[in-house]
Parts: sequence; structure tokens; C-alpha cells
Amino acid sequence: MRTVLEGNFDTKDNLLFEVKSVLPNGANVRLNTREKRKIAVLVTKEAHCLGDILIKAYSNALNAEIVMVAGNYNTLEDLANKFNVPFHLVSCDGISREEQEERMCNLIDSVNPDYVVLAKYMRILSPKMVAHFPLGKLINIHHSFLPAFIGAKPYQQAYDRGVKIIGATAHFVTNNLDEGPIIEQDVIKVNHRYTAEDMAKAGRDVERLVLIRALNKVLDDKVFIHGNKTIVF
Repeated sequence: MRTVLEGNFDTKDNLLFEVKSVLPNGANVRLNTREKRKIAVLVTKEAHCLGDILIKAYSNALNAEIVMVAGNYNTLEDLANKFNVPFHLVSCDGISREEQEERMCNLIDSVNPDYVVLAKYMRILSPKMVAHFPLGKLINIHHSFLPAFIGAKPYQQAYDRGVKIIGATAHFVTNNLDEGPIIEQDVIKVNHRYTAEDMAKAGRDVERLVLIRALNKVLDDKVFIHGNKTIVF
């Protein structure tokens, strides 16, 4: 359990002691100053989630400072530069998966973010990389077709099967691929008029909306992890 108290207190140590005394053993209590949290964003080539995060942070609709964008391709470097956010390329070319992940972890550690957002970062993280960060620090977004449509071209698979809803899920990252504690989900209806391309476009809209809602809740300390579930206020 975690309790978050807002404001500045002259006797914060006494206040924290008093709060902890009435909570279960092991409760994590901290004072929330409402300062902007630092976020590092990992990307590959898709721009929709990163673009929305950058715009929301720029307009103060997201209580966060984007300290870094890092990608395994440089496709989105220009987008990050438009918002004066440093972009770092951590390529997979010519090196092992382990070396690429080590470089990425070292880069993330160098900016010491509060959260790392996988904004369509199309790499499966190894158990070693996941274990490098505490539970609750890595946040991922993906379509909600899983486990029905695994692998490449999920929207084409969905179109071929005639699905009637498209959704997205934002969750904390664990070693169970795409099965970590869920923060936020949503769906929209589609019909026979949608092509596979239309479905993909609609899916991208749902993904960016779900991710921003999830980030806002996490940044506002409204999400508590309990086992493999979350309690969201």
C-alpha cells in the first residue's frame, strides 16, 4: 500500500510517522510535492504515441518532463527535436541483444527518470532488462488483440477474422510478455466498412488515448500495484 500526501509540511517527519502508525506494516508513504516527474520514452518507428506524449507535456496537459527519447531506429529523431527533447539512437545493428539492452539501460540510468514509457517500442525486453528496473517503472502500450492475433500484421489478421471491436491496453512491464498489471484499457467498435488500414488507424487512436490516460493516472499517484493487478483511483 502507498499513501500520497500533497503539500509542504514543516513537520513532515512527524506527519509521516503519524500516518505510518495507522497503516499496515510495510506501507510506503511519501509526500507528493507535485513536481513534474521525469519520463524517458523508448520508441521504434511509429510516431502516434510519442507525438501525443510530447504535445501533452509541452502544453502542460501531462505533469511530466520528457528528459529523453531513445530508439532502436532514428526514424523519430526529427519529431523529438521539434520539442527540444534529446534523442538517442541505440541501434541493434551489429551487436547482440544483450549488448544493445545494456547500452539502453546505461542510457536510461544516466537520466534517472521516474518512469520509462515504451511508446510502441517494438522490442521484447529480456528478463535481465526487466529486472534492471523496479516493478512499476516500465509502462507499455499495445493493441488488445492479444493473445488472439500474435505476430506480424495484427490488424490484417483482425480484418480477416471480421472483428467488431478494437482496443488497447496500457500496463506495467513484467517478465510475462504483455501480461503485467493493467493500468488502463479501452475499445471502439468497427464494422464491415473498415479496411485493414482503417482498423490500424483507429487502433493507433485508441493506443495513444489509452496511454495518455494511463500516464496521467500514474503521475497523479492514482495507481497502486497489488500482485498482478492494479487498484486505480
